Amino acid sequence: MRILHTSDWHVGRTFHGHSTLDALETVLSALIDVVREREIDVVAVAGDVFDSATPSADAFAVLGRVLRGIRSAGAELVITSGNHDSPARLGFQSEFAAFGGVHIVTRPEDHASPVTITGLDGVTADFYGVPYLEPALIRHLWPEETLRTQSDALGFAMRNVATAAAASDHRSVVLAHCFVAGGASQASDAERDLSAGGLDVVPLGAFEGVDYAALGHIHGRATLAESVRYSGAPLHYSFSETGKPRGAWLIELAATGPASVEWIALPVPRALAVLTGTLDELLTDAALEAHTQDWVSAVLTDDTRPIDAMRKLQRRFPHCANLMHRPANVTEDGAARYRERVGRGVPDAELIGSFLSFVRNGEGPSEAESALIAEIVDEHTRAVAAR
Repeated sequence: MRILHTSDWHVGRTFHGHSTLDALETVLSALIDVVREREIDVVAVAGDVFDSATPSADAFAVLGRVLRGIRSAGAELVITSGNHDSPARLGFQSEFAAFGGVHIVTRPEDHASPVTITGLDGVTADFYGVPYLEPALIRHLWPEETLRTQSDALGFAMRNVATAAAASDHRSVVLAHCFVAGGASQASDAERDLSAGGLDVVPLGAFEGVDYAALGHIHGRATLAESVRYSGAPLHYSFSETGKPRGAWLIELAATGPASVEWIALPVPRALAVLTGTLDELLTDAALEAHTQDWVSAVLTDDTRPIDAMRKLQRRFPHCANLMHRPANVTEDGAARYRERVGRGVPDAELIGSFLSFVRNGEGPSEAESALIAEIVDEHTRAVAAR
């Protein structure tokens, strides 16, 4: 049996205000080609199908086209919900979808009730979908259990899955959406932190007892054990993911023995680049010509923040989406000197000049600015005196 492990599609997510729907559909169309060319039996999607609990009509349309494409290419799907998904919306009419080979598991109660699928080579596998388990929302289902953290909830679910898998003659695959020890440290800033003080990090040992664990939630691929892996997201959703490959894991399960795993790369519609330097360097350095069509995050090292920097950068880098100012030279004692002046009878014009010098990393007001400051302060003083 051939299984393609993917996750974190985040259909409908934006990238610094830009829609990602077209780019994501391009990547998932390439995934459909892989399904067809490699004769995949099952595509396993481990949570965060949508980016929002209330996805738009356009997001539903993209998902519908992708699911139809995967089914037309010959694979069935097993899908679980992640923390971004609405279980009710994603799982709507899942009973009917299952008749069409799209198996959507969003109910916590169904975590130990497998979807059983037989591949083209005759190997049968049980797929256990463990949706994102929020302890506060599931405690009432199992009041006899101690479910204070997500780690408690996943541990409980996996004990039930391991028991069911041990009683079956089929191969076993679990889909889960969570932070697992060894993977949480690789999270990017695109993932919402679900852990508090490490209490919700699930131990790796929780996934013993199954032939393969297809994990979701971390946006970069990660191998925690030969049979426990994150596929990562199919698209870059944050500049902190720059350089991380995009793709999916292809797992081959024989009737017996360990799973064989291969990485399948997917296309990157637009690469990410973080460029650091002064504004003049970024605008003139010939070596940066290779990034003119990339998504660009510019880190400016000018001593003072340049005026109209984003507009100037976008003339050279049309897809510059993020701008940060990190001066190369920082005045260490400026803040202390400014604090000393506040509330000590310093004339208003001088106080404003000191503030400008502080925020500009040592560069005070120009002659024109000083004249304007003096005019405004004088006008304000006369207005107060006339009250």
